[in-house]
Amino acid sequence: MAKQVSKDMLIHEIIEVDPGNAAILMASGMHCVGCPSAAMESLEEACMVHGMDVNEVITSINEYLAKKEASN
Repeated sequence: MAKQVSKDMLIHEIIEVDPGNAAILMASGMHCVGCPSAAMESLEEACMVHGMDVNEVITSINEYLAKKEASN
């Protein structure tokens, strides 16, 4: 079963699941993923600050993780 992320996970936890998630977050408009304070925010909090739809971001990340798992 592929790994999945949720809106209550911290940014650093999401990147630990797969470093490729950082690129998805940045492409979505969250350019501060490397910032120490951002790393301690939940995905939901970070999306609110950036005016992003958390459900769209979760879908993008989980689709990426599922495709990566399927190719292994």
